[in-house]
Amino acid sequence: MAKPLLTFVVNPISGTGRKREVLGMLPQKIDTSRFDLRIEHTRHAGHAAQLAREAALRGDSAVVAIGGDGTVNEVARSLVHTRTALGIIPCGSGNGLARHLQIPLDPAAALDIVNAYAVEQLDYATACGIPFFCTCGVGFDAFVSEKFAKAGRRGMLTYLEETLREGMNYQPDTYEVEIDNDPAQTHRAFLIACANASQYGNNCYIAPSASMSDGLLDVTIMEPFTLMEAPQVVLQLFNRTITQNSRIRAFRCRSVRIRRSKPGMMHFDGEPLMAGSELDVRIVEAGLRAIVNAQAQQKPATLLGVLSDFHSNVNTLRQEMLQTIQDDLQQRGRQIQQLNKEILTRLRRGWPDATE
Repeated sequence: MAKPLLTFVVNPISGTGRKREVLGMLPQKIDTSRFDLRIEHTRHAGHAAQLAREAALRGDSAVVAIGGDGTVNEVARSLVHTRTALGIIPCGSGNGLARHLQIPLDPAAALDIVNAYAVEQLDYATACGIPFFCTCGVGFDAFVSEKFAKAGRRGMLTYLEETLREGMNYQPDTYEVEIDNDPAQTHRAFLIACANASQYGNNCYIAPSASMSDGLLDVTIMEPFTLMEAPQVVLQLFNRTITQNSRIRAFRCRSVRIRRSKPGMMHFDGEPLMAGSELDVRIVEAGLRAIVNAQAQQKPATLLGVLSDFHSNVNTLRQEMLQTIQDDLQQRGRQIQQLNKEILTRLRRGWPDATE
């Protein structure tokens, strides 16, 4: 009898640079007496989705995404309503879906989860017919997602820079929100998030109680707040108590329709997209098979946990800052080398006079 085939899809340029380390661990961490392995490298945007579709058509047991949130989402969207399960080795900066599922960020531990091969049926959701797995939304988070996508650099540091730069100038909008076909209510909102999973990524919990197996969306409407209130909002996002804030309106539902005065940006798991003035968001129950952490536990927020998450995020920022400085120095070094080359070339040919 053929062994289950695990296809590992690797994006060589997305997320952090740990992919080579992960691939080197495969023979030791994955039990090849139980599984056959296949490794695929992506070559262009959308290639991860294509590879995942091909794997599902072959009947592979699982496709394991090794990369950032974009790679994970591409693979997951190709696997909905198939028998092929999604696996995740998180190598990104946000890792929203992996964090919600409590997939370890340590590559060796994440491979242990894949090897244990505990598969569950999970919910996903659609917005305007497009699948998403963690959150979609309109308002400030969609606005920042667009800026982040245009920044040219990825990572938590870039996202924080864009949030701080644009946050002071952002103007809230007015929306009509219709929950499960109930009469629409009007809200002036800083953002509206529709969550299948609990967080955006980086342990920033916009819907702390969201579950991927309850058949429900968690809708969070954040009303405008003052500059003085901003630190409390940020703290509550990270300690999982944002729904206790007086500026928050939270609902659970199977569908939500959002109307605004004109088309604008929205985001799907952090990916920005121009959308119309009316947005239809729906849950799709048990539509995705996924390899999960069988030992995961839903634990209430503790001070120690919040401090641990904060320390982890600070370390991520520090690493990204060091990488940015290193990249800048390398770029300056290349510029100096190029300038030296040009000077030497001109000296060999004879320096042009001022009349040239």
